[in-house]
Amino acid sequence: SPPDKKVLLRIKQELNNPYVITSWDPKTDCCGWYCVKCDFKTHRITDLFIQSSVPDTNLSGHIPPSVGDFPYLQFLRFHKFPRLTGPIPPTIAKLKNLKYLFIEYTNVSGPIPSFLSQLKNLQLLHLSTNNLTGSIPSSLSQLPNLESLHLDRNKLTGPIPESFGSFKKPGPDIILSHNQLSGPIPASLGQIDPERIDLSRNKLEGDASVLFGSKKRTQTLDVSRNLLSFDLSKVDFPKKSLIWLDLNHNKIYGKIPVALTKVENLQQFNVSYNRLSGQIPQGGELQTRFDVYAYFHNKGFCGSPLPACKK
Repeated sequence: SPPDKKVLLRIKQELNNPYVITSWDPKTDCCGWYCVKCDFKTHRITDLFIQSSVPDTNLSGHIPPSVGDFPYLQFLRFHKFPRLTGPIPPTIAKLKNLKYLFIEYTNVSGPIPSFLSQLKNLQLLHLSTNNLTGSIPSSLSQLPNLESLHLDRNKLTGPIPESFGSFKKPGPDIILSHNQLSGPIPASLGQIDPERIDLSRNKLEGDASVLFGSKKRTQTLDVSRNLLSFDLSKVDFPKKSLIWLDLNHNKIYGKIPVALTKVENLQQFNVSYNRLSGQIPQGGELQTRFDVYAYFHNKGFCGSPLPACKK
């Protein structure tokens, strides 16, 4: 439509006419342009996906504020532009119909804006692999339809917000790895039940046992490379859903609970570099499926696949 076309041409200008959108020709229908999708009936733009399959260094500048001027936009994506810099523009808060926001593999910087919590239709918020700093806004938990939150590979600091326990149940997948988050994992996180939690490679400390439980539907749980310290003996696991459990490089102590042998489909398991001890429980697949590397550098493990326990 004419208003949308005008905005697209302004974006092209604001991004200094990069190669990826050179084909945007004012003489043709913008619904046929590369990186753009329109609604079949209304001819209004619903998707804007400016993306590259290889890191594209031709596109440079900031995210154009004009991206906020598409009232029907549901999908916005900037992907693999290392020379895209500057903050996430406040005009994005105007996109009330937005369901998917992807800004990934760029050098966009500044904080994760709390105005994102106004986008009540958001289902996927993926801001991975950028240069974002500051703490995670606790207002994100007010997004009622969020299914997936990826904030990994940035430079975020501060704690995981206590408010994350109040996400609408079951709660979104929470991927916060490769940052500099610190402090304890909030106990409130035990109240939600996402399928995937990845908090690895941060500076989190204390107890992570709230994330476990036999009645949960967890598939992937990765808290490796933190400063966590809790007794693993007392933890129970979801028997049917759990596929991936990585606890390596922490200060976790106690024994491996026998309950872990009852987990049916465990495919990835690592407790190396902790302070665990005692016999590795026999009878499940903890011997057959995983080798020495899943267990080594602990205080005192014994039993297959490690040397036998001394009588």
